Amino acid sequence: MEKIERTIIVDLLKRTDYGQKVNVKGWVRTRRGNKNVNFIALNDGSTINNVQIVVDVAKFSDETLKPITTGASLSVNGTLVQSMGKGQTVEIQADEILVYGTADVETYPLQKKGHTLEYLREIAHLRLRTNTFGAVFRVRHNMAMAIHTYFHERGYFYFHTPLITGSDCEGAGQMFQVTTKNLYNLKKDDAGKIDYSDDFFGKSVSLTVSGQLEGELAATSLGKIYTFGPTFRAENSNTPRHLAEFWMIEPEVAFNELEDNMTLAQDFIQYCVRWALEKCTDDIEFLAKMYDNDLIERLKFVVDNDFKRLTYTEGIEILKEAIKNGHKFEFPVDWGTDLQSEHERYLVEEYFKRPVILIDYPKEIKSFYMKQNDDGKTVRAMDVLFPKIGEIIGGSEREENYDKLAERAKAMGVPDKDIWWYLDTRRFGTVPHSGFGLGFERLMLFVTGMQNIRDVIPFPRTPNNCEF
Repeated sequence: MEKIERTIIVDLLKRTDYGQKVNVKGWVRTRRGNKNVNFIALNDGSTINNVQIVVDVAKFSDETLKPITTGASLSVNGTLVQSMGKGQTVEIQADEILVYGTADVETYPLQKKGHTLEYLREIAHLRLRTNTFGAVFRVRHNMAMAIHTYFHERGYFYFHTPLITGSDCEGAGQMFQVTTKNLYNLKKDDAGKIDYSDDFFGKSVSLTVSGQLEGELAATSLGKIYTFGPTFRAENSNTPRHLAEFWMIEPEVAFNELEDNMTLAQDFIQYCVRWALEKCTDDIEFLAKMYDNDLIERLKFVVDNDFKRLTYTEGIEILKEAIKNGHKFEFPVDWGTDLQSEHERYLVEEYFKRPVILIDYPKEIKSFYMKQNDDGKTVRAMDVLFPKIGEIIGGSEREENYDKLAERAKAMGVPDKDIWWYLDTRRFGTVPHSGFGLGFERLMLFVTGMQNIRDVIPFPRTPNNCEF
């Protein structure tokens, strides 16, 4: 086969230098035609769009053409020509075809017929080759680039927090333990508790649920930081919105108070959505057509509208009024209860008809590190609520007063021995500071219009599922 420099299909489809000899490589989506001419749709993952290979059957042997079935991988040399076909501007008239790998029609599971997303989750190692998941994971890459670009251009430092930790940031206890101990022969102390003195770290450690506490250490020295990495929660929630392993983005900013935090959250998320609309147009249009006709309109809606800001107490009053007027919620609403997704979506989709930032939650339902308001009942927390998703961002102004923080941690059962280093930031040059956490997969759900969080991460980790 003649050596011609390969062109990536996303670039080839933009070319207009007709008559040039070109080479493309990729996987066969479909092959159709008759005894005179065949049409091969080839895709290399660089774009949702295929390039059409036009094959003059008389030029090729049966031996060459027979293995070209859906899923086979090819290298094609040919001439770039203007396409007369609908939906494409260029195509390739094939001169030479090399089959790298075949895909047996009887056993290759991704044939031309449509497949359910549930079925594709069972073959997650192959689902990446479908149009849907090609689109989703190109968007995922773009969202990661948008996040890094946003913070880098605004003077934030990307800070790597540990994945293995001795502290439970959220105090929820739903952590995966990390150990090198022989689980079949655990040494225990006189009280019957596991003795970790002979373990790798000499104490009980876990996978992190959040990089926030360490992020605060960095913010109180570097000024503005963000983390972006995997987090782990051993929460037995088998729902379309929960994963045991997911990615979190957590900016933390010294001297920012709650108002600054809300402004940052809105600006940041609008930037990411705008990036998706501008740089992932083909993939977003495909996902909208296939899964969610309102997707593009909803993305533009978030970019074009300021987020409504109100207190938790005001939100509760609105929800109670809705109940009084006949609206039915599955979960009860009362001051002091944590809002469920249905309550959050009512405020966003039906009442305000735009994204909402709820602030000043009851301290009893929030974490120990949140700054307490003067009323003694609420903390300077904020949740950003989105259509179809509910909460997409959770954050707060942090408690910078040493005594208040230590007292609150003690009341919530967080031992001093686990957070003495964190408390030190309040002993030495304490400052007001704020931050938030954005679950990357929640952002991905919103931007792609997919309905299940398992479909926006390559290999989902959920209760009773750790394949691949």
